[in-house]
Amino acid sequence: MSAMLAYHGGCHCGALRITFESARAPAELQRRACQCSFCRSHGAVTMSDPDGAMRIDAKADALVRYQFGLKTADFLICAQCGVYLAAICLEDNDGWAIVNVNALHEREAFSAPIDAISYDGEAPGSRGARRKTRWTPLHAFNVA
Repeated sequence: MSAMLAYHGGCHCGALRITFESARAPAELQRRACQCSFCRSHGAVTMSDPDGAMRIDAKADALVRYQFGLKTADFLICAQCGVYLAAICLEDNDGWAIVNVNALHEREAFSAPIDAISYDGEAPGSRGARRKTRWTPLHAFNVA
């Protein structure tokens, strides 16, 4: 397997920062456009790598953790500039995340076709199992 490459990004004002690591070529990573009203409203294009790693650093006064629907994930939004950065799912001491590709500095490198996906009708247990197998392991989530 190739060495992990790190891709950096964050919100517009810099209060939320993210590092996404993957050994896969950026063009090989599936990009998804969730069809829920939240993701459509934000124009989000997300991706993940179950063999990768994610790190999120946030200023406490700028971090908004928004939940909706089944309330099984936290959508991370900057309270200062409004950028939707990522979604995280936490369980005990483990976590998984997806990154909004639009928040990465190297967004143009991720060029796989965008798949429109709907998760309507998915049960909470199935949703959690899917995230654990498809989302990126969250190696660090620092709020200071």
